[in-house]
Amino acid sequence: MLPTLSKLDCMLTEPKFRAAIVEMLRRAETALPEDIVRALKRSRGRERGRIARLQLDCMLKNLELAKRLGAPICQDTGTFTFFIRLGSELKLNFDLKKALDKAVAQATREVPLRANIVDPFTRKNTGTNVGIEQPSVHLELIPGKKLSIDLLVKGAGAENWSRFFMLRPADGGKAIERAVLLTLVEAGGQPCPPTIVGVGVGGSAEVAPVLAKRALLRSLDRPNPDAGLARLERRIAQAANRLGIGPMGLGGQTTVLGVHVEKAACHTASLPVAVALQCWAARRARARLLNGRLRVEAP
Repeated sequence: MLPTLSKLDCMLTEPKFRAAIVEMLRRAETALPEDIVRALKRSRGRERGRIARLQLDCMLKNLELAKRLGAPICQDTGTFTFFIRLGSELKLNFDLKKALDKAVAQATREVPLRANIVDPFTRKNTGTNVGIEQPSVHLELIPGKKLSIDLLVKGAGAENWSRFFMLRPADGGKAIERAVLLTLVEAGGQPCPPTIVGVGVGGSAEVAPVLAKRALLRSLDRPNPDAGLARLERRIAQAANRLGIGPMGLGGQTTVLGVHVEKAACHTASLPVAVALQCWAARRARARLLNGRLRVEAP
């Protein structure tokens, strides 16, 4: 006899899952999380220069209009990275990746979103924001029947300044700080500062960049639970805000809103470091499975 799906599993159907993903994309694109808004307002209060204050005022007005009109915050509606934690005992009666693809294509039509995804050689646009390895999906299996999905939206201005370094293991935290500051100086105003800086340390050449992107999901209000990493984050953020790059690269005290560092174990002879910048429009969303329903949380 074939095993049957439990009542809880059956409640999460493909149409309901797809609807939740569309709602995640809609919310992420039209309203920023409150921790980002608070950080922008605090920065506005600290800035002394007229141009810096003007830029932050424009950002806050942009957010007000986007939320009221239900319109995307930025014309570059970005690319999408999903971080999924899936319970090993949760049985789904649909293909998760295919459902995500359908939801992205649906959101592209309905929100609407700019179609950004192209073939890397021919540059032919798919028109749906779906293509080979797009959207990007990182799946982690966990015990039980839980399901949580985090969405990170990144525009090309920030994504183009992603950097990867293989540092000398003996160099430690100072070398990591130098790598981040070098990235910020070279980037200038192009990633639309003030940015959030995600730093992935350790792992390997493919792990560190994923850690850096995952770091961007952490709320600015939530300190790093690792005391050593928290000190490194504060040190880099303070040094970054002394660079004078400022909002939109036009000068000021606010070059970064925060620095988030994640780490993984690595080879004794290696120190991989990846840097991922997120623009001031730091778009993200989260959904969790509760009582058989995938609930989208407030951004």
